[in-house]
Amino acid sequence: MRKSISLLAAVLLAALVTSVGATTAPAQTTSLTIYSGRDEALVKPVLEQFQKTTGIELKVRYASSTSLATALVEEGDDSPADVFWATEPGTLGLVAARGLLKRLPQATVGKVPARFSTRSRRWVGTSARSRVLVYNTQALTPGQLPASVWGLTNPRWKGKIGLPPTNGSFQAFLGAMIHLSGEDRARSWLRGLQENDVRFYPNNTTTVQAVARGDVQVGLVNLYYLYNLLADNPSLTARNHWFRAGDPGSLVLAAGAGIVSATEKDAAAGRFVKFLLSPWAQRFIARGPGAAEYPLIKGISPRPGLPALKELKGPKYSLGRLAVDLQPAVRLLLEVGYLK
Repeated sequence: MRKSISLLAAVLLAALVTSVGATTAPAQTTSLTIYSGRDEALVKPVLEQFQKTTGIELKVRYASSTSLATALVEEGDDSPADVFWATEPGTLGLVAARGLLKRLPQATVGKVPARFSTRSRRWVGTSARSRVLVYNTQALTPGQLPASVWGLTNPRWKGKIGLPPTNGSFQAFLGAMIHLSGEDRARSWLRGLQENDVRFYPNNTTTVQAVARGDVQVGLVNLYYLYNLLADNPSLTARNHWFRAGDPGSLVLAAGAGIVSATEKDAAAGRFVKFLLSPWAQRFIARGPGAAEYPLIKGISPRPGLPALKELKGPKYSLGRLAVDLQPAVRLLLEVGYLK
């Protein structure tokens, strides 16, 4: 008799749970966790606008894209992250290759040119930028600058070069260089810079500041960091120089975002990624105070004074390759002592 009562209770309990589940509306997402390799100073207004527009609270973890990619791999299915917003495609590709990013809707990926995403649709570009040589205008004229990044090994640049070796975009640039020109030539180039007493800085911003101060005369950075500093100090004595068409030093990269596989907040996470490709966000990324990245959706113009995106003639290189090429770049930087 007791067995029958226990069985009946179990059936009634199951029916009750099913009934409650059927009549209770799904809970509305009230928060998202964003892993952001983008600097807080650059993207905070975009995040604040999303929160204001949607009412969804954003919990943001800021770190280098490489550190965040490592964290996502280590966390796996237990990751608290809902969206990964990275500075360049290499770290996105590495995470995607581990099966840790969900496939995005074609409607989202289709908003940007094909070269700023991949066929797998695991990430989508949110803005584009090119690599440049920032230079001190009191020390140099444009005519004195090298036409190619390879020219920086010339002894005339001894003690005059700065770069951030831990920066994801620099590592992506080196990965592309290895693929395009071979590891031996890339190694020789890095050692040539060492012979020229290259100076290391923590990030792009401090590299541009060092150039403007005159600590060094040139620095390898992304184009938009100069404009961030000019917004606060219009008299800054630094400007950008683009290498010749097809040069590895003129590589066009992209920041990008993907939805983390561990999330159960697919709709809200997708809404966030779509917001990054909205006219408001794209306009801010391109033209907001100090902003100078290239918008990727149609109808939004870049910052006045910048060459058009289609005029940037970087090397022929698929950004989807960075998932493969980033690893040998990091190994090479460790080998020659740029990283520890």
